Amino acid sequence: MTAKSEPIKATVWMIGTMLSFSLMAVSGRELATSLNTFEIMLYRSIIGFLIVLIIGYFAKTLSEIKGGRLGLHLFRNLAHFSGQNLWFLAVAYIPFSQLFALEFSTPVWVALLAPLFLGEVLTKQRVLAVILGFAGVLIVARPDINQFDFAIIAAVACAICFAGSMMATKKLTSDQSITCILFWLTLMQLAMGLVATGFMGTITFPEGVNIIWIMIVGIGGLTAHFCITNALALAPAIVVIPLDFMRLPLISVIGFLAYGEAFELPILVGAGVIFIAILLNLKAEKQRQSG
Repeated sequence: MTAKSEPIKATVWMIGTMLSFSLMAVSGRELATSLNTFEIMLYRSIIGFLIVLIIGYFAKTLSEIKGGRLGLHLFRNLAHFSGQNLWFLAVAYIPFSQLFALEFSTPVWVALLAPLFLGEVLTKQRVLAVILGFAGVLIVARPDINQFDFAIIAAVACAICFAGSMMATKKLTSDQSITCILFWLTLMQLAMGLVATGFMGTITFPEGVNIIWIMIVGIGGLTAHFCITNALALAPAIVVIPLDFMRLPLISVIGFLAYGEAFELPILVGAGVIFIAILLNLKAEKQRQSG
């Protein structure tokens, strides 16, 4: 840990991340009976786009928006749009704790795919992290070869999509500001949402309490990424990423109190195995950077 590291402040930002993701999960489940995932993503992007423009205007950062690297922005947002749709699909059908545990495998998929897309070396430690990560995924998912569970497949697929988005973000942050990345994220995904909902044939407009849930999804999506970005700026990933795992007990309690979801031992065990895999991967990354 460097002298500049501020883990206490990073922890505060991660609490914001945990609350944002948890509120999004509850909102996504409440909206699932009225709106399809494409509609949820469309409204989320509209709200997010307006927020980015307003904050960018007052913060005087709109000039940071660049038109270069649009191909990479498009890849990132296709991956993220697909992953987020799969996430909203899964949240309606499987326990919160199971979805979050499977989502936590994203860094494991990054470790596996980074050598292909980022040219990074797949070391022995990373191989071990990937193997452990897959083992954790299998423990959490508990696949039944006799029954196809589309919600579990969606949850695993969303983690893979998020891994692709994360790798693209890693490349973009080398010369693109947060305002620029969020601008293209919300604008491109707004367009994708319009195309997807148009393909479905109809667009349902939220009414009553659903307007509040939509606002929470739109604001929560931005605040979650803003909080985790600030946390990573204040402390190393090896400190921040494990803090993100605190989402699991929080969302498990919310699932139990609000929806009567049971605390399942295999989910906790599998999440623990994934957690160990991520720590191994973070340790390998730290050694690579120090070397």
